Amino acid sequence: MGQKPQKPQTPQRSQRSRSSRGRRRLALLGAAVLAVTAGGALTAPASAAAAGDVDFPTHCVPPPIAGIPPIDGTTTGRITVNTTSPRVGDTVTVTYTVVKPAASNPTDIALPADIMTPTGKVTLGGAQTGSVTVAGPKKNPPVPGRGTFPSFSMTGTFTVTAPGAITLSPGDYTIHTSYILELDTPCTVTDPPAPVSETVTAADNPPANTRAITLSSASGAPGAAVTVSGSDFTPGATVTLAGRSGGTQTADRATVTADAQGNFSGPLTVNDRATSGVVAYEGAAWSPDKGAGPVAYVVLDDTPVPDGSQKLTTTVKAGTLSMTQAGDTVSLSAVDYGTGGASTGALHTVTVKDFRGGPAGWSLTGKVTDFTGPGATIPAGKLSWTPACATAPGSPSTCQAGSAGAVGSAGATLASAPDAARTGGEFTADARLSLDVPAFTPPGSYSGVLTLTLT
Repeated sequence: MGQKPQKPQTPQRSQRSRSSRGRRRLALLGAAVLAVTAGGALTAPASAAAAGDVDFPTHCVPPPIAGIPPIDGTTTGRITVNTTSPRVGDTVTVTYTVVKPAASNPTDIALPADIMTPTGKVTLGGAQTGSVTVAGPKKNPPVPGRGTFPSFSMTGTFTVTAPGAITLSPGDYTIHTSYILELDTPCTVTDPPAPVSETVTAADNPPANTRAITLSSASGAPGAAVTVSGSDFTPGATVTLAGRSGGTQTADRATVTADAQGNFSGPLTVNDRATSGVVAYEGAAWSPDKGAGPVAYVVLDDTPVPDGSQKLTTTVKAGTLSMTQAGDTVSLSAVDYGTGGASTGALHTVTVKDFRGGPAGWSLTGKVTDFTGPGATIPAGKLSWTPACATAPGSPSTCQAGSAGAVGSAGATLASAPDAARTGGEFTADARLSLDVPAFTPPGSYSGVLTLTLT
């Protein structure tokens, strides 16, 4: 018997078959963007591995739609920082580079550029424990069919809270793709923590100097004794009382001992006519970190009046050190959810008036709280500023702007004027503000309080 001829397929059925295959191909394309395979090759030769590169086993889970089981592969990671010698309170910027992902394109379909957005964690150990959230930009070169996924980098920050050696190890990472479908491929460290890739050694921040002195009198004839009273010195410390003329110590000198509460009271005989202020300090020499003052003191002119003459005197009254602000609310620019970045603005102008007279300078500092919002917090260390200051004409002092950098909860200097033989004047201080908002911070309004202190 002959074989029965097959009935030709109708054009309509052929069209449905092609359409069905196309849909399956489309679904596979979307799911396979980050399907994982073990042992993918680097985009650069393996011999080019940089110092700090570490290998660690990784368990990666492809999107369920790909129909591919989890794969255990090896990731090569590298951690770098902007400083390896921070101080407690400083903000450290961390970059986590996945040199060799444990993932490759398992299909023959080429993937376009700029579809991959990585996020991850860096593990802290040693003197400070915890993790740092890092994120990278949506940027990648095209990936050919069956090609390896490229290296990518993610950045984040953390605030140093303890002195000592802090280790940084690569942690889990996730690659999100936005091509046809929105898909995630999480890769976790199989045996955490991964090897240490970088170490920073943090120095302790000395506590704020709250030492202070007062004088029993603001003036006296040569040879008169003025009582110097102090507080917040080191209990039991030997404290030197000394005359100052601008930045130079005069011949007037005495010592006292602080009591168990760090207080003292003792006389300083002032003979040197050059003395224009009085300081007190611990240690062998004056140090602003362990001293207080200068407080203005005037040595009176006691030259005898010649016969037939009249001595005329007047008084210039000392004023105060004060500041005013041009406003108390700053609205920073908005940023986009998922992208984050710099939220910028300008500090309201602060006017400083120093009408005290005498040799003492001043310092204007600021510190900020965390920014709180709907279900999330932006750390205080994310706020940085670029200070500027100006001196009004005729002012004896000249103000100096503080350094650009993070403000944080530990604080930073906005502006200052140094000690000198004669100080005073009017000054204005400003700053450009920038808040580094992490990517995917929940939408909403976030606020923190910046407190300025003039001393």
